[in-house]
Amino acid sequence: MYGSYRTDRLWAAVGISLGVLLVGTLVALGGMLEFGERCSQGLTEGPGRLLRTRNQAFPPATVCEFESGDVSSIGGRGPLNLVLWAGLAVLVACLLVALVADCLEPPLGGPFVLPVTRAAKLRHTRTVLLVLGSVFLMFYALNAWRLLAGPSAACARGADWGSNPPTTEGYSLFPPQATCRYTSGATSRINPEWAVSLTVELAVPALLAGIAHMLARRRHAAPGRSRGSREA
Repeated sequence: MYGSYRTDRLWAAVGISLGVLLVGTLVALGGMLEFGERCSQGLTEGPGRLLRTRNQAFPPATVCEFESGDVSSIGGRGPLNLVLWAGLAVLVACLLVALVADCLEPPLGGPFVLPVTRAAKLRHTRTVLLVLGSVFLMFYALNAWRLLAGPSAACARGADWGSNPPTTEGYSLFPPQATCRYTSGATSRINPEWAVSLTVELAVPALLAGIAHMLARRRHAAPGRSRGSREA
């Protein structure tokens, strides 16, 4: 038997905070709908003249910038803003601590250490990698599928533009982003900034889970050598 840190409460906190983030983000995204249009039409009042509107990456919100201050949708202000930031902080802290703990093999006897077999540790890290890796790959695919056509076709994909297709600028597969420039001179981004930021953030825990699983595989493949080094 070998030592492993107790991480069940950390993973429970990860699950709860992730649920709070998902629900809160959906509410925030719903609040963004038509908020910018309401500002431009004068339905949302602000301090002074409206200068421009922009989308905030996290918490997801549409911010209308006026001469003397900003007005944002529900995700960028009030209790929901605090809940989303608190949920993100708990999620990141607990997830990183749990993943780092999975990389370690402490000696038996500590108050936060429980005995496990290396086969069980290998199964645990494999499950974590499968879950986190799948979440990252699915979210990445949702944001990168248009970019896989290549820089020359990324912005024109999915529509018939005739002889005036938009050009693609700033093409990047990771993070998955590009700028589309139209013949009128207007520009737009293929993916919203919050989606690009979240894709990059999801890559970090997936990478740590991969490292933990790799270490568990190495330890499981050489139990005799590790046991001998402990006894020495």
